[in-house]
Amino acid sequence: MSDFFKLAYDLIAKVVYNVTEWVVNFIRGFIKVFITGWVEYAAIFTSYFGYFSFPVKILALLLALVLIAIPTVVLIIIIRRTILHIQLKAVKDDNTVLYKEIGSLNRQVLQLMDEKDKILSMKAHTVNGGPIAVESRDGETGALFAGGSVPVTDCNSALMPGSGVSGVGVAMAGGVPDPLGGPVVAGGVAMGGVMAGGDTSIGEDALTAATAAAVTAATEARARSEKAEQDAANRFPKLSLVDSKYMEYEPPEFDDTVTLQQFTEGYRLFAASQMHLYYTPEIVRRFVAGMASSKILILEGISGTGKTSLPYSFSRYLNNPATMVSVQPSYRDRTELLGYFNEFSKRFNETEFLRAIYEAGYREDPSFIVLDEMNLARIEYYFAEMLSVLELPSVDEWVLDLVPTAWPGDPIKLESGKIRVPPTIWFVGTANNDDSTFTITDKVYDRAMPIELNERAAAFECPLQPRCAVTCQHLNDLFAKAKEDHPITDATLAKMLRLDNYLQTRFKLAFGNRIMKQMYDFIPVYVACGGTEIGGLDYIVARKVLKKFESMNVSFVRDEIKGLIAFVEKTFGKTNMTDSREYLTRIQNLY
Repeated sequence: MSDFFKLAYDLIAKVVYNVTEWVVNFIRGFIKVFITGWVEYAAIFTSYFGYFSFPVKILALLLALVLIAIPTVVLIIIIRRTILHIQLKAVKDDNTVLYKEIGSLNRQVLQLMDEKDKILSMKAHTVNGGPIAVESRDGETGALFAGGSVPVTDCNSALMPGSGVSGVGVAMAGGVPDPLGGPVVAGGVAMGGVMAGGDTSIGEDALTAATAAAVTAATEARARSEKAEQDAANRFPKLSLVDSKYMEYEPPEFDDTVTLQQFTEGYRLFAASQMHLYYTPEIVRRFVAGMASSKILILEGISGTGKTSLPYSFSRYLNNPATMVSVQPSYRDRTELLGYFNEFSKRFNETEFLRAIYEAGYREDPSFIVLDEMNLARIEYYFAEMLSVLELPSVDEWVLDLVPTAWPGDPIKLESGKIRVPPTIWFVGTANNDDSTFTITDKVYDRAMPIELNERAAAFECPLQPRCAVTCQHLNDLFAKAKEDHPITDATLAKMLRLDNYLQTRFKLAFGNRIMKQMYDFIPVYVACGGTEIGGLDYIVARKVLKKFESMNVSFVRDEIKGLIAFVEKTFGKTNMTDSREYLTRIQNLY
């Protein structure tokens, strides 16, 4: 046996010796390779490096860098692995504690759910015919129904224990407390009776009646609460401020003697003398004549020609500053302009566009809303409802729905949640034609009056011109008077019909009813502002009829356009219809 222990000792000692020697040799080798060996490496490197040529020296340096980088990377990997292992172990310990806490919380949640189920079952038992407990508090006797105490009147006479009187009715106040803190609702329910020996019971019919009374009381309380909320709510704070602003508003003294020519020339001088903005008489008379023919005007042209400044300065001339609305590319529907009702806050998100429409209903003078860069988004999307409303023949039908019902606190001029678009307002849009914008469709062009501004007018000196205060009614009267004084002559109508027949035959284009109506409104006012009849017709034909060539593929009818130019010169004269001929020439050059 002793020989066996000696054998085991020698074997184990040899194994331990070998393992220890291996560890010591590994540590010595590591130190020699990565620490003490650098002296020998450096000696070898310097002994050869001095004899190398320049390219070989570069290669030797690269070799040295690689040999240095390999142990460095290995050391970094070992250190990072060690740190990551320590961190994972710490996170594992933390997760174990977290799992224990989550399990404890889950058990508590289950206990609370069990308690909630027990309470709900007790309430359901009480409502469905369970016993009604009677409690006394400070000498008062009460009956509990559905978890609430209802006072009992004349309890001394009602409860007579041991009297042996059966069937004595207990006159309950029938009161069901208002869940919103209001007064007790009288229900007048006779419930059960006091049986001999003081036992109380309740009949099924009485319980049904009491339940119905409670439901009715809760419904009435909710209705009263909603009515009180509506009475106190102000869904349109901006529009209400407009009401307050015009409660003591005194309109200015209006000039009802000015003529259209004086009106247009006065604006041109006002813009030059007070705002240093210069426009030709032709642009101004087109703008005023456009107001007579449409409620929507589109100012087109190259940047820097004063498209935005024109309606802005015109509104200043009328002493009623325009509302500027910068159209965003994200505009998709009517809510971008009119706003929307927030069901959570019970308020309407009002916009400046909506405020301007509402305020225009208070004023007698013309009002303007400028849609700057209106074709950054699709006009037929966000402006579709307004395009449709303004097409209705009666001004009384120009109504927009904002909210489904009226509340007592709504602004004065809202009728059943609807706002009326006043006839004293004009919508002026500016448009640039570049890669960042959308093409304006025929639907929009047909309803609007486009005005092109492609060049700046020369500056000129003039005396200071005052503002002009006119009512919209006087302006409409001037438009009507112009139609009487300057109707389109029969000769011009005949030429226009011949041009219409030519366009229908060769190009399938026609003067539509809308264009004809705008022509009858535009040309007389254009003449009254100082223009000529042929000049007004030329502008309408070029901007409203011939513009449809842009949406057509006319490359196959280039020769027909040449014939159209010749027809226009033959019908109207070579010195007339310059806008139309220049436009046709430009279209022909595109193909």
